[in-house]
Amino acid sequence: MITLLDLNAEFAKLNMLHGRTPTTTEAEREGSSAWLAPYRDGTIFASKSAGKGAWERHPDGDELVQVIEGSATLDIVTDDNPVQSIPVHTGMIAIVPRGAWHRFHYPDGITLLTVTPGKSDYVRLDIDDPRTAELQRN
Repeated sequence: MITLLDLNAEFAKLNMLHGRTPTTTEAEREGSSAWLAPYRDGTIFASKSAGKGAWERHPDGDELVQVIEGSATLDIVTDDNPVQSIPVHTGMIAIVPRGAWHRFHYPDGITLLTVTPGKSDYVRLDIDDPRTAELQRN
């Protein structure tokens, strides 16, 4: 079966969430993100927010993140490496390796499309290194 997505229409349905933090609840994020479609062993998501996201990782595979609009800093931690901070902006795609902790800082707002594999682990605390905290699984 073919799946067609009108991304302009899907993003128009979303509200920009200002002031997002790692501790922002799912209820508070309501309307700023959407599940669009299943894809392989994962899901295609769309989101709009400004602030800082929680740390997350995907043990089932790589995550594809496309910056539709705006700019951010992608923080990423792989294995025993320190946190790397990488600037990303409109038109860029980041492929986050399987199992790598990552989060985004986007003070001026960002619109993202993600293809997220399987389950995700989260650290919903405002900390510098997720490896020092207890994780949550979704």
